[in-house]
Amino acid sequence: MCEKKLYVVGIGPGDYEQMTIKAAGALNRSQVIAGYTVYIDLIRESFPDKEYLSTPMTKETERCRMALEKAKEGHIVSMVCSGDPGIYGMAGLVLELAENYPEVSVEIIPGVTAACAGAALLGAPLSHDFAVISLSDRLTSKNLIEKRLEHAAISDMAVCLYNPASRHRGDYLLWACEILGRYKDPQTVCGVARCIGRTGQSVEIMTLEQLGKVPADMFTTVYIGNSQTREIRGNMVTPRGYRYE
Repeated sequence: MCEKKLYVVGIGPGDYEQMTIKAAGALNRSQVIAGYTVYIDLIRESFPDKEYLSTPMTKETERCRMALEKAKEGHIVSMVCSGDPGIYGMAGLVLELAENYPEVSVEIIPGVTAACAGAALLGAPLSHDFAVISLSDRLTSKNLIEKRLEHAAISDMAVCLYNPASRHRGDYLLWACEILGRYKDPQTVCGVARCIGRTGQSVEIMTLEQLGKVPADMFTTVYIGNSQTREIRGNMVTPRGYRYE
């Protein structure tokens, strides 16, 4: 009997070396790999003998249905997501749609999300409590994003921002900095990581006051420290609070 299996795989930042062994194993076992066009391009060279299904941005539901249909036909399929599939990825949508495909077995395989990968490049900005907030208002209202930013700042958590700017949201990072600045010191240590695990990778550390003017796009991950965050030897460090002598 043909196995009707769909893996939802986090491929990490994009570099094969940062993909988990379990993720690579699932992709090797799969006959078909589905995903957003950009993510397919990141892995195609490493898995050249697969059948590929891709759709552009905003076609997420269609993409998930295509993968489920292929699995229903008796193929082993992987739906790939950058980072982790359960963090702004396709895991939730696949599981919602899978209710209509009871014969398909779904397995979620985690990956290294941008918050973790970028934090490692900067040092240790997320060593204490932190919030991850996307500035994209395509699926979340701008009012709700503002409320979440405010509450994260009031609680003095470090904050990691996904999707800080795009062609149509060029001023959203500045807007977010202004909201956070109502409750955080303008000298709060901040950092950005660009193109994590890809060509053009870079990091930069600055203050909250400077952050709003920093160029950003959808391949930029932003880190805003808490009141204890410091720059130590070129690293952004949020202390956990350990006592040492």
